[in-house]
Amino acid sequence: MTPTSSYRVRPSRLTAREATPPGSKSITNRALLIAALARGESVLTGALDAEDTRVMLDALRTLGLDVQFDAVERVARVAGAGGVFPNKNAKIYVGNSGTTTRFLAAALAFADEGVYLLDGKPRMRERPIGDLLDALTALGRDVSSVLNNACPPLEIRGKRDEDASPRTVQIAANVSSQFLSGLLMAAPLAQRELSVEIDGALASRPYVEMTLDVMRSFGVQVEADEAFRRFYNFHVGRYEGREYAIEPDASAASYFFALPAILGGEITIKNLSRNALQGDVRFVDCLEKMGCDVVWGEDRITVARDANKPLRGIDVDMNDIPDVAQTLGVVALFADSPTTIRNVANMRVKETDRLAALTAELRKLGADVEERPDGLTVDPTARPLHGASIATYDDHRMAMSFALAGLRIPDVVIENPECVAKTYPNFFEDLEKATEPV
Repeated sequence: MTPTSSYRVRPSRLTAREATPPGSKSITNRALLIAALARGESVLTGALDAEDTRVMLDALRTLGLDVQFDAVERVARVAGAGGVFPNKNAKIYVGNSGTTTRFLAAALAFADEGVYLLDGKPRMRERPIGDLLDALTALGRDVSSVLNNACPPLEIRGKRDEDASPRTVQIAANVSSQFLSGLLMAAPLAQRELSVEIDGALASRPYVEMTLDVMRSFGVQVEADEAFRRFYNFHVGRYEGREYAIEPDASAASYFFALPAILGGEITIKNLSRNALQGDVRFVDCLEKMGCDVVWGEDRITVARDANKPLRGIDVDMNDIPDVAQTLGVVALFADSPTTIRNVANMRVKETDRLAALTAELRKLGADVEERPDGLTVDPTARPLHGASIATYDDHRMAMSFALAGLRIPDVVIENPECVAKTYPNFFEDLEKATEPV
């Protein structure tokens, strides 16, 4: 596929019994950063090879770190520098990768010295990061938005912290949990004991739990209170290099879990379970409420639906799993009653305003959609569904989610399909392997 191309989806049936999504982007970028901050070499197996992870890899190399990646074997080797960045003056390209931008901004803010500029695609210059900047500034770090709009580009000046007294800092994490995750991962670099407290609501808690798990795997035992409002004891150990296995991407798996819901049949994803680090495995709970059969194994998840069994609409709070809300929005097209998705206002500050984009494209297919500030309701029953050319807004999840609609609805065309390279370059090839045109 070339830029400005399109992809016509053909109505199909599910033929594969298993699917293998690539490694988790969220875990890969967390593990890459922590491995860079660790002492000694780390070997990351199952790492994702996609635009977002390449941006992180290139950023670490720009900072002077020895980072090797075998794209065939999906293995990354990182020579950790113990939190000391060899290159003290760097311009770092972050593309439209929120994880790279937010995680690196926090880590670089705790550098002993150096001047760094983080900048990316035009959309990244619209994505807010002010809550993280406020928390870092409160800790005495020298960070600023170059355009004074609380968005990238960011200028970061590392400096040694002369005050070693313990500190407590508050951070707002209702817009993005990545602000909190970035601060948590960087906290062991501080020259003082820190406690981090949540100011207000916390979005996407499972991603913070993931962050803590990866940190602990590399030797930092972060403590959290029962209410998940305060984090402390970052100085119990330092990051140490290790071998670390990365799970398949649960967000990417959602597109394959959705196939039985939409087409009927059965599919299994291995190496995911109830114990997965990624909260997005809970997407299958939504499918179960809609009428699918779900079997949780020790190292696999199976979703099935008899094609003659109706798919029900549901009412669901997806605040913890907003990255699979678009998938559910498309599955909702084939239910026998409306589906309501709630508490996902933070979808508006992703790669695009995902609530507005999801609403617009579902309407193109004939669904009645009520958009609200923090969610939407999809009613597929009011009028017949029909094909359409789907705008993807340079958002990988728009392309992958709406490709599923074309497996049932004729004449669905996905514009700019190459945007899936952000997290899943081989998505369309894998979708074709899992299905057969009818």
